[in-house]
Amino acid sequence: MELLDVVDENGIPTGETVERSIAHAKGIRHRTSHVWLLRRRSEGVEVLLQKRSDNKDSFPGCYDTSSAGHIPAGVDFEDSALRELREELGLTADSSELNDCGLIRIQSESFFHGAPFKDDQVSKVFYIWKDVEPETMKLQVSEVSEVIWMPLDECRRRVRDNSMPHCILPEELDMLPF
Repeated sequence: MELLDVVDENGIPTGETVERSIAHAKGIRHRTSHVWLLRRRSEGVEVLLQKRSDNKDSFPGCYDTSSAGHIPAGVDFEDSALRELREELGLTADSSELNDCGLIRIQSESFFHGAPFKDDQVSKVFYIWKDVEPETMKLQVSEVSEVIWMPLDECRRRVRDNSMPHCILPEELDMLPF
């Protein structure tokens, strides 16, 4: 059972907790951390996208943030961001490497695997400079099926025109200062 803090619209815990599946069944607001891995190339900035496992409870098989995850009750945004990098991609980083882009509120209602899914999350968005090749990463296969580098401008375009399966908000990509 994964317990999450119930939070206000600013991501501040209210003192209540909720089980993750209940939060998604009822649309109860909770926190997530999102980390975008970036690298510089002569053509510009590239962003690492993860393709979500086909077994994920939401948005299976879709391209997503480099690393993201729900924040367990009592854990802060930064610690969660660093933990998700280790778990999902096998990468280590220090909190000083995280660049804070701010908070974004994400709300959606969908159906996955035949069940309703109501998401209401306050996400802290970070970026980190990390020039690593996909074959050197240790992917958590239950979460991530593959990772790819893509020029940031192309990613923005493909998210806006929906030319790839994704669960990325254009507004979140716009938070990256490049």
